[in-house]
Amino acid sequence: MTNLYQQKDSNIRKTWLLLSGFFLFIIAFGWIISYVWRAPEILYFAVFLSIGMNLVAYWKSDSIALAMSRAKPIVREGNEYVYRIIENLSITAGLPAPRIYLINSPQINAFATGRDPKHAAVAITTGAIQKLQNEELEGVLAHEFSHIGNRDILLSTVVVVMVGLISILSDIILRATFHGSFGGDRDNRGGGGGIVLLLGLFAAILAPIAAMLIQLAVSRKREFLADASGALLTRYPDGLANALEKIGQDQVPARFAHNGTAHLFIANPFKGKEAINWFAKLFLTHPPLEERIKILRGMQIK
Repeated sequence: MTNLYQQKDSNIRKTWLLLSGFFLFIIAFGWIISYVWRAPEILYFAVFLSIGMNLVAYWKSDSIALAMSRAKPIVREGNEYVYRIIENLSITAGLPAPRIYLINSPQINAFATGRDPKHAAVAITTGAIQKLQNEELEGVLAHEFSHIGNRDILLSTVVVVMVGLISILSDIILRATFHGSFGGDRDNRGGGGGIVLLLGLFAAILAPIAAMLIQLAVSRKREFLADASGALLTRYPDGLANALEKIGQDQVPARFAHNGTAHLFIANPFKGKEAINWFAKLFLTHPPLEERIKILRGMQIK
């Protein structure tokens, strides 16, 4: 069976490839616009933007994800129950204890984030703490520890920043194109206005494509792996299976849910909006809960 750290090196490589690809994409996009409009300052801006956003994505993406989810740090006093589970799992997994955050939402959910195990954080909803039994909450947190151990958290959180910036850029380019903000009179640009209009339209469709890339970057295989690895940590697959059943039955909408961070959670936070046709399911980041529960129920751990 795949172990807890098997995909760590692969995920680290994919993260650096993602950062490099994003760097080249922004520079290429800036070069095309600067060439059409004969404005080299646009290219310079694109270079600085790429460097700056890559640094932000690597060093601060976890803070961004936590802020978008309205997660607040908690202290041990008054939260000994959660701290005890985290510390026990930390010892079992051989990982540093992550920072613990609380999301004030009645929905049962959780996610992990951070650039590496030493800088990891786990966010838990109040609903998870209130509605899950001890072994169920332990199963959910063990799942998140698995994401920390195999470095899924770095790849997943970096994508949040990338997609957010691409969405913003696409909106700016499209608005500027239609309002003639790129360099003044289009008629004196030798047809450049038409080219930039096409570029603007192209940029406008990048946001949904970027959302799809999130789903592809965090594959369903990794969710299955985190489920299995989490069950190995607790030695009790039924704990996570029972928690997933409660998550499936819980139709409470998530507070502060965002399309950019939905893939981070243990289950889709947008209740009632899950894909129902076979084509849409091809692009889901989370496998159907029924499949995950069935696999966990069939696990035999000695």
